[in-house]
Amino acid sequence: MGTAQPKQFIRAYGLDEIALVPSAITIDPDLVDTSVTIAGVSMKFPIFASAMDSVVSPSTAGMIGQLGGVGVLNLEGVQTRYENADDVLEKISSVDRAEYVQVMQGIYQNESVKDELVIARIKEIKAFGAPAVVSSTPQSARRLGRLAAEAGADAFMVQSTVTSTKFRGKEGQSILNLADFCKEMPIPVMVGNSTTTDVTLDLMRTGVAAVFIGIGPGAACTTRGVLGVGVPMATSIVDTALARDIYLDESGRYVPIIADGGIVNSGDICKALACGADGVMIGSPFAKATEAPGRGFHWGMATPNAVLPRGARIQVGTVGTLNEILMGPSNTDDGSQNIVGAIRTCLATLGAASIKEMHSIEVVVAPSLLTEGKIYQRAQQLGMYKK
Repeated sequence: MGTAQPKQFIRAYGLDEIALVPSAITIDPDLVDTSVTIAGVSMKFPIFASAMDSVVSPSTAGMIGQLGGVGVLNLEGVQTRYENADDVLEKISSVDRAEYVQVMQGIYQNESVKDELVIARIKEIKAFGAPAVVSSTPQSARRLGRLAAEAGADAFMVQSTVTSTKFRGKEGQSILNLADFCKEMPIPVMVGNSTTTDVTLDLMRTGVAAVFIGIGPGAACTTRGVLGVGVPMATSIVDTALARDIYLDESGRYVPIIADGGIVNSGDICKALACGADGVMIGSPFAKATEAPGRGFHWGMATPNAVLPRGARIQVGTVGTLNEILMGPSNTDDGSQNIVGAIRTCLATLGAASIKEMHSIEVVVAPSLLTEGKIYQRAQQLGMYKK
């Protein structure tokens, strides 16, 4: 008989399968400090707005920055391809659901990214007095990273669906060397996305200032359906937080991890922080703002891919202004408004005075978290079951 063994499955958990356990301490919410510094950028609360055209424009990045967060502008989206970006966004939001993929493919392929618009959009964000954090794919990072730094950007994010330091390309193919890029860039470089301990540790060793965590859980993302690739977010965060702690021990340098995707309300943010995240990146909650460029719609940047679209244009509606969504007051009961207030209240309830202290909060597997005692909410589509 041979020694061959069947493949073993490892149980992984999403944010909706866990719950936070109260500690023996509670504190006054006024004593809670939600501030963080990530990639040299000081933030009043640990929230990034996703680098998606339906979420971040120069104006929404500026407004979010003024409130204390960071909006990441995608430098390969409509804002840097079209001078009249608002007209293009209006077309995307108004097209029939049966045609949006083809229409968007044309929009993103018919016009190239223009250097002058990259510079102009960054300056528009800076005019708000807000931090300018921008992103691009690895293929465009050298060119757009240089432009961004020259235009005054505060940090640059290299973003792809799955990022690693061990890419095998065709002969003669130009590949971004992340370690060299970090050394060359005069501003901090962040990278995403990853889900595992080993890959995250490799990325941190290149000199990046932060790593974004999550593959496939986003509200508009279809990567898990198209490619079958992804790891549930709670497990992803725990595993990559281990990489951060290992790297801190070996180097003395703390590299924050940002949970990116699958976060739809304030409770998800609190659970991500307790799993070990230093911050979160959210898309759909901001896409619901009255000022959002998506006009009540939300889509991922892989939606218009020319060869294999991996995103959907979903209708999220509108729930309030950016100020109401972040700072309140809330007029909803589903965690979609006053997100910062909810984070502060959660930390106070758990006895955590800071984001770092949240990392020590006990987390339990709780498959009944969203159903226990919620029969009336579910039947009447209220609260946690609002549609």
